[in-house]
Amino acid sequence: MTPREIVSELDRYIVGQHDAKRAVAIALRNRWRRQNVAPELRDEIAPKNILMIGPTGVGKTEIARRLARLAQAPFVKVEASRYTEVGYVGRDVESMIRDLAEISVKMVRDEERERVQVKAREAAEERLLDILYPTPAGRSRRAPTIDTETDMEVPPSDSHRETREKLRKLLRDGFLKDREVDIEVTAQATPMVEVVTPQGMEEMGASMKELFSQIMPKKSRHRKVKVPEALEILAQEEAAKLVDMENVAREAVTRAEQSGIVFIDEIDKIAGRQSAQGPDVSREGVQRDLLPIVEGSTVNTKYGAVRTDHILFVASGAFHTSKPSDLIPEFQGRFPIRVELKALTREDFIRILTEPENALSKQYVALLETEKVRLSFGPDAIAALAEIAAQVNARSENIGARRLHTVLERLLEELSFNAPELGGQTVEVDAAYVHQRLDPILKNEDLSRYIL
Repeated sequence: MTPREIVSELDRYIVGQHDAKRAVAIALRNRWRRQNVAPELRDEIAPKNILMIGPTGVGKTEIARRLARLAQAPFVKVEASRYTEVGYVGRDVESMIRDLAEISVKMVRDEERERVQVKAREAAEERLLDILYPTPAGRSRRAPTIDTETDMEVPPSDSHRETREKLRKLLRDGFLKDREVDIEVTAQATPMVEVVTPQGMEEMGASMKELFSQIMPKKSRHRKVKVPEALEILAQEEAAKLVDMENVAREAVTRAEQSGIVFIDEIDKIAGRQSAQGPDVSREGVQRDLLPIVEGSTVNTKYGAVRTDHILFVASGAFHTSKPSDLIPEFQGRFPIRVELKALTREDFIRILTEPENALSKQYVALLETEKVRLSFGPDAIAALAEIAAQVNARSENIGARRLHTVLERLLEELSFNAPELGGQTVEVDAAYVHQRLDPILKNEDLSRYIL
């Protein structure tokens, strides 16, 4: 996709923030450009990491999440503040790359299973037919004979085979969907062993448990399920047999290295100059531990070593009580592209409630349609909701578009509670309805701080 197409796609879900969209679109396009550069220069081109600066609720996380979906790339979101917990002090920052490798393996494995789905379905169908109509004991299926005159295969006139084909047709036409069958399911034995590890070494504990589970023999058990579910279970088992996990791991590591995206949220929580006491001491330590990962290093995972040189890192933070220059110089230098996201206004709220494909108003309409209640929002109601959200944000903490969730939930609380008894009715929300429900709370400033 071209940068213009990427921005256009992001516009379908995110309102405003054009500068941030342009920056991530260029970064994504540069990944494609790098893949087409001559091999001797390709490894020298490092990704231009992005630092998003802006208040909460303006779309920082959503931009990164949608970007990963567009790129169909391994994507992991982590909280920088997680690495300031007691006992961690940033020493387990490699876990974000291990998580990225896990996600990459799952993506590749799902793609491989989809590729072998037809073969797996056919094999599962044969197994299910064996259960529904087994071959009589002491009798094997006869191989087709060869006609010596025409050199053509002549299928055996086998009544068992004919019956089996009739059963196959019934199965495919869905006439056996209510029938129950007894199938044997293989399950990986889970060891009843708890591995206790020090804080920051949980990965070692998980690896030990996995090792024990591989040593222990697999257990099989019988389940009685309906035919469609049995076919699905058997198809999954056959697909797992057809997928080569060594190739999956190899491809997943390559994909994580070449197109992986790591989104580090709340980066401002670890910004701050070192002081003699308090949590600031650990903040700089976390930055120094993150630095090798962002600069480029090798992280060992159970699928192989993952180099982070070409992984795209996108960091974001509100920077209310700190500023980007409070980060250590080496860390700042690894995020050359800085984008400032603007606080949302009343006009932005109106667009958020109407324009995106997943707009909040559309979500509530769809939710109440399940109760046979037809809900509609008038333009004056949308304007009133946007005005109230903007007022509350200005009066108390500015939490951006998240305020709309609170306001709408409060507005429709009574309707959502009574919806099962209102089936078949139409409810039109206008400005009068909005003010009737929310003005009493809005006028009481102390109350609105807690409810809105």
